[in-house]
Amino acid sequence: MTDPYDVLGVERSASLEDIRKAYRGLAKKLHPDLNPGNRQAEERFKEVASAYDILSDKDKRQRYDDGEIDATGAERPRQRYYKDFASQPDQPYANASGFADFADTNDILSEFLRQQAHARANARGPDLSYRLPVEFLDAVNGGTMRLDLPQGGTLDVRIPPGIADGQILRLRGKGAPGLGEGGPGDALVELSIKPHRFFTRQGDDIHVEVPVTLTEAVLGGRITVPTPSGPVTMTVPKHANTGTVLRLRGKGVARLGGGHGDEFVKLKLMLPDQPDPALESFLSNWEAGKTYDPRRDMQP
Repeated sequence: MTDPYDVLGVERSASLEDIRKAYRGLAKKLHPDLNPGNRQAEERFKEVASAYDILSDKDKRQRYDDGEIDATGAERPRQRYYKDFASQPDQPYANASGFADFADTNDILSEFLRQQAHARANARGPDLSYRLPVEFLDAVNGGTMRLDLPQGGTLDVRIPPGIADGQILRLRGKGAPGLGEGGPGDALVELSIKPHRFFTRQGDDIHVEVPVTLTEAVLGGRITVPTPSGPVTMTVPKHANTGTVLRLRGKGVARLGGGHGDEFVKLKLMLPDQPDPALESFLSNWEAGKTYDPRRDMQP
């Protein structure tokens, strides 16, 4: 290892104040917190810190000058970077006292490092991420669901009305505990909306396909239609075809700024499952039905 006097750039006759001054100057340039990601600066800082450890201690300096210990300190473990000790009790860098040699209380670097040490000792807990499957109607209407945590315990999650698939809810203070005076982190809950068997969602609107009878399609009438908030009655106009779309205003998803989207009802003509001889007889004698061509516009 390089001679500690050479590392700090001081003469062998240098006073303790000269050594401290040299160390402070190098620390301001090389400290890892001031050079994030710079491995060369970090290694150089370790070397400077080790040299300062020997030369700032009267007995160690004398023993080094007398050849009783080498530049590594010989009889003591190699000094490591202070972050290695930050989480252990009674270590010089676990609190502000370990930075006393940087300078007086007005020194910018000293204050910066004190703040860094305090922040580490009182770090906020990390956030924890979870995924919660949600029923389609709970996402539309809102509700409360219980989330079973992998580490044990549960969280009650309030689902806001109109929440969308993939959105993340932040439950403040429900994450991992912090250190010292640091508070817990947050729980980040990503919602996975399950599909519904007949409702689909497009933005704030709900879409549903509703079957109607031949009588309802031809003569019109009142039918019951499902919506996310419950069944409602709507009017089917006369001569409605399969594919006719009717709108139920305000029966869609709650909007963030207030109000709701709409529900769009697509009609689908359905014949009875069992053959109806009377219907077949009527259609056999229905001349207009034989001449009408619904595919006339599909010629290439």
